[in-house]
Amino acid sequence: MSFQNRLFVVHKPPNIGSNRYLSQIKRRYKIKKAGFSGTLDPFAQGVLIVAFGQFTKLFQFLKKAPKSYRATLWLGASSETLDIEKVSHVSLLPPLDPIMIENVLKSLQGDITYLPPKYSAKKINGQKAYDLARADKEVDLKAITSHIFSVTLLHYQHPFITFEITISEGGYIRSMGQIIAEKLGTFATLSALERLHEGAFVFEDEKALNPIPYLNMPQNFYMGNPEDILLGRKVVKAHFQKQEEGNYFLNLDTMLSIITIKDDKVTYRLNGVKLC
Repeated sequence: MSFQNRLFVVHKPPNIGSNRYLSQIKRRYKIKKAGFSGTLDPFAQGVLIVAFGQFTKLFQFLKKAPKSYRATLWLGASSETLDIEKVSHVSLLPPLDPIMIENVLKSLQGDITYLPPKYSAKKINGQKAYDLARADKEVDLKAITSHIFSVTLLHYQHPFITFEITISEGGYIRSMGQIIAEKLGTFATLSALERLHEGAFVFEDEKALNPIPYLNMPQNFYMGNPEDILLGRKVVKAHFQKQEEGNYFLNLDTMLSIITIKDDKVTYRLNGVKLC
């Protein structure tokens, strides 16, 4: 794989924004075109998928779910950001029954509908919610639904509850912290958050990854002249091995293409991405 086209996982440290950390990565690798998928809050750390060059076009086609996190909930702490960035008040609360905590965590499993944090990158009429919140403007967020695959209590040392959660893509762990606190009949905020993995993406010392195994679609095969694909010519469904409607990737002469077959038509979603 070309150094200019690279897909890999970094471990973002806490107390730095994802964009700022990407700038550090670009300087370290001496690369100009780079991007990341799945913003981590500044206070959070962990897995961040990064791509260079043409591989930045692949983010929407990667299998990035479910995602797992390790989080610590600080009982008695209040914060409008739902994390330690804006803690405004801390109360000393009596200890809770660990069995009750475990039962509350287990009750989250399955589909859950809730409001995203107002300090989030969720867009409202084209504006990010946190920009509106910081400007003291109204933040009218719509409820979303996430699927919780598992929640496990790792440790309870009052007033801190540490748990691990596996959730569908687009889930907000800060909101999960608030839901847990409400079910416990108290208030709290997240004091620590680490993303452990996104789908099969884990941190492995920033080693370069072949994107093929991480694509969220099956492979197809073009039975005509390979140059038709390599040159981006118009192609017909009858010349493909698989003709069912859907998205497919093609691997031709170390070049990656992604097509969609729909209504008897074949369209290019992405074409001519160099794998090496």
